Amino acid sequence: MGLAEALARLKPAEIVVKRVKWRSAFDRLPSALKSPWMLDPTSDAARPASGARWPDVWIGAGRATLPLSAAAKRWSGGRAFVVQTQDPRWRTGAYDLVVAPEHDGLTGPNVLSIIGSPHRVSRAALEAGAGSFVEVLTPLPHPQVAVLIGGRSAAFDLPEDHAATLGDRIVAAVSAAGGSALVTFSRRTPDAARRVLRDRLTSVPGMIWDGKGTNPYFAFLHAADHVLVTEDSANMAAEAASTSKPVHVLPMVPLKPAPKFARLHETLRAHGATRPFDGTLETWTYPPLNETERAAREVLKRLG
Repeated sequence: MGLAEALARLKPAEIVVKRVKWRSAFDRLPSALKSPWMLDPTSDAARPASGARWPDVWIGAGRATLPLSAAAKRWSGGRAFVVQTQDPRWRTGAYDLVVAPEHDGLTGPNVLSIIGSPHRVSRAALEAGAGSFVEVLTPLPHPQVAVLIGGRSAAFDLPEDHAATLGDRIVAAVSAAGGSALVTFSRRTPDAARRVLRDRLTSVPGMIWDGKGTNPYFAFLHAADHVLVTEDSANMAAEAASTSKPVHVLPMVPLKPAPKFARLHETLRAHGATRPFDGTLETWTYPPLNETERAAREVLKRLG
C-alpha cells in the first residue's frame, strides 16, 4: 500500500486492493504447485475475468501472492508491470521489479534494494493521522517522545524484567527532560511486558494507546520530538527514520544472531538517523529517508 500510495502521489492513479488467501489444505504447498482454483472462496479475485481491464502496475506483497505475481505477466499478455516487494526467494526473475530490503543482500538486474521496506509513512499521511488526536496531544509537555514497542520474534525477546528496566530508563529520560511519552505496542508485545511498561510509563505525562479505536501511530510520529523504537522491528525503525526526527534504538534480549537486523541498524546509524538509546534525549538532525518514493520513481522510470 505504501508503494502504491507513493506512485499515486507522483502520478494520479486508482488503487485497487485484492486480498489473497489460499484454502487451508493448499496454503503450505510450495508456490510452484499452487493454482488459482486453490484460492479460498473468501479471497478477492486475483486474476481478472476474461476481457477485464488489467492494472498498469501489479504490486504483490507477502508469500501468498507469489504464484499469482509470477504468472501475472503471462496472464495479462504483458500489459501489467509486475512488482514484488521483499525478497521472493522464488523465481526472482519472473517479476519486472523486485523491491527488496538492502539488508537482505538480494541482487539482480530487476532488483531495487532500499533501506528497510516500502511503508505508508509520508508527510501527508502523518498530517492526516494527527488530526484526530490534536486535542489530546497538543497540551502535553515537550519534548514529546514516541515510544514504539515491539516484542518477541525469532531473534529477540522482551521478558518482563527487561521490559521493567527499559520502562525505568525511559521514565528517567522523559522526566529529566520535562516531557511526555506517547506509547504504542505491537501485536507481538508479550502481555507481561505490556503490563509492566504501562505501569511504569503512566508515571509521566502522555498517552498510552490501549489498542481500541483509531491507531495513533501516525499521530505519535507526527507529534514526536524524539522517537524510541525497539531494535526488533525493521519496519518501525525505517519508518521512524523517514521523519527526520532523532531515533533512539532500545535494546532487546537477543535469542540468536540476527545479521540482517545488524546490517539494517548499521545502515540507519550511518545515515545519521538512529543512535543506541543511552538514557538521554539528545537531539540531532539528518536528511529524512524517502526510500518508498525512490522505489515509486524507479517503477515509473521502468514503465517509461
